[in-house]
Formats: sequence, C-alpha cells, structure tokens
Amino acid sequence: MISLKRIERSYDTKAGRTWVLRQVTLDIGRGDFVSVMGPSGAGKSTLLNLLGMFDSDWSGEYWLDGHPVHELPQKKRADLSRRHIGFVFQQYHLLDDLTVCENLEIPLTYRDVARGEREGIVADMLDRFGIVGKKDLYPSQLSGGQQQLVAVARAMVSSPALILADEPTGALHSDQGKMIMQTLKQLNEAGTTIVQVTHSEDNAAHGDRIIRLHDGWMD
Repeated sequence: MISLKRIERSYDTKAGRTWVLRQVTLDIGRGDFVSVMGPSGAGKSTLLNLLGMFDSDWSGEYWLDGHPVHELPQKKRADLSRRHIGFVFQQYHLLDDLTVCENLEIPLTYRDVARGEREGIVADMLDRFGIVGKKDLYPSQLSGGQQQLVAVARAMVSSPALILADEPTGALHSDQGKMIMQTLKQLNEAGTTIVQVTHSEDNAAHGDRIIRLHDGWMD
C-alpha cells in the first residue's frame, strides 16, 4: 500500500542544513500494523506527517496505493489524503469553533456521505468512545484526554484504508489507552492499515512490525 524510496527531508538553519530523514526506503503492505519508534528528534513525526501529506518539502519517491504522490500537485495530494487517510495528531488539531459532533462529521463530508447517514455514523462513534455526553461541547471545554478521544474517533469515523497515529494514547489514562489500542488492533484485523508513532513498547507490541529511526536513518 505504501512504498517509500530514498526519502530525504532537511531544514536550512543558520548553522547550515539539518537532516531529519535520510535515505528512507520502506514498504508497508495493505493490512499491516507498523510501529515507528526512536528517541526524540529521530524523525518519527516528520515521517508520519510526510505519509499524511502534510509536509511536501522532501525528496524521493512516495507511492500510496499505486498513486505517485511525489508527482502530484498539492491539491491532488490533499484530496488523496482526505479520501484514504485518517490521522491522529499528537496535539489533537480539533477545530475550536466546531462542537465535538461537528468535528467528527468533517471527514465524512470529504467523502460526500449523505447528511442522514453522517448523523448515524457519528452517533455510533460517540457511543463507541463513551463521549455522547460531550457531543455539543467545544474542544476548549474538554480535558486533554477527552480531546484525544475525539481526535482518535475523528480519524476512524470515515473507515479510512490507512490510519496514521502520532502517540495515540499520549494524553490518556491507562484504561483509555488500552481501549484505544484494542480498537486500533480490531480495525487492523478487519483490514485497516495502521502506522503509529509511539514511545511505548507495550503499544508497539500491538503491531506486527517495528521500525526504528535514529537521527533520521532507519536502523
């Protein structure tokens, strides 16, 4: 499903060029569950943002489900991402001026899901994550853990083929974290491809492969 060839990412700084990813070549099959690990600054989140097409300033080849991302203009990349990828951001990235319910609806609108069907899907997701009572609240009215639950629910709501998760249990207490990992595992067993960044060996063990980064290089 994913094929990366010689991916490199760097930043220009006053001290010169700083490399974040170096010669990353990687294949991830449909239905894989891959955990990306490594120390802070290793390039883990950069790799995930690149896969999610939030970062376009890189070199190399990126193929997603047969689409040559490296050759596509930004608008087509964004459309491809919206239709195939669910992303769990480390900092949540919920829209502050929308309620929980409205935040969950956004991915469904990208896929032209009818309004009545959207309402039913969102209702099921609210119930699944135990946040029905929060549906009319705004992100600023939620705790960090509650925002994290909403962010994970939003990534899953449209049943994407690929879920990218950046520390998906970072703000959650242990029981919530276990529930999220179990949910990801169930989705994976049903065919969803998952790539997660994590510092947790326990979370990484839910996957079937661990990729380790160090100073931008794959070990």
